[in-house]
Amino acid sequence: MSERTLITFSKMHGLGNDYIVFDESEKILIPEDKKPEIVEEICRRGFSVGADGVIFVTPPSTEDADIRFRIFNSDGSEAEMCGNGIRCFVKYVYENEIFTSDEMLVETLGGIKEVDLDVEGGEVRASSVDMGVPSFKTSDIPMISDKDEFLDSDLIVNGKPIKMTVVNVGNPHAVIFTENIESIDLNEIGPMIETHQLFPQKTNVHFVNIINRNEIEMITWERGAGFTFACGTGATACVSAGFKLGKLDEEVEVHLPGGELLIIVFEMDEEVRIFMEGEAVLVFDGVMELEI
Repeated sequence: MSERTLITFSKMHGLGNDYIVFDESEKILIPEDKKPEIVEEICRRGFSVGADGVIFVTPPSTEDADIRFRIFNSDGSEAEMCGNGIRCFVKYVYENEIFTSDEMLVETLGGIKEVDLDVEGGEVRASSVDMGVPSFKTSDIPMISDKDEFLDSDLIVNGKPIKMTVVNVGNPHAVIFTENIESIDLNEIGPMIETHQLFPQKTNVHFVNIINRNEIEMITWERGAGFTFACGTGATACVSAGFKLGKLDEEVEVHLPGGELLIIVFEMDEEVRIFMEGEAVLVFDGVMELEI
């Protein structure tokens, strides 16, 4: 039998990519079987708090991590990783004294991420996230293809070829470079690519304009959420793709509708690792009543 329960939360955002954060580090607030339905309900703008997704702070399931990050899209689906979300997450964890180190090993479905926090006066001003090693193998995206890597290749979408590069940076991304980003009808083409039959687990979609070798602008159709003002893993994916194709250098400023991120590529021992730097903002703390 369900009952009405008051639950505290925080509303946060990274460059306008906004999230509701719940602390489940000591006890479960929302039962596992009800999470998708409740997440979808509270993310509906105009009907509830509204957000691009919901973040849960939970204990790690491995001794190799300090804390565990779970994130659900606004459609109730759980995602592997989120660059803007993890910056909100570590700010919340530190400032609420759940784990008070300026270096965190965060468990995600996309692997363990190392995060360095820039702390001043007890406040997390910004953070740098080791986003790991990007994979361009179609089997890792996953993508149904006879190509080992889908690099600057044509995908038939609604009967027309669209040249794209696919990459996994903890979650899947399709990156399309274009010189006329303003002409893109993201609401039409975004979901067509997101749900394309060759992406069995769907994909995030990004259109990118290269300003110069150290600067790009991008727009995003996020898997399970639609248009978002920013996407940290998307920025990582776009720079990874541009670097792989020889279009971008190692340090790139990424302009998103919600603000800027700095993405840095390190080549170490024939391995490429990507780091993301940016801030997160606490909008407000609140209490909501949920039927659980």
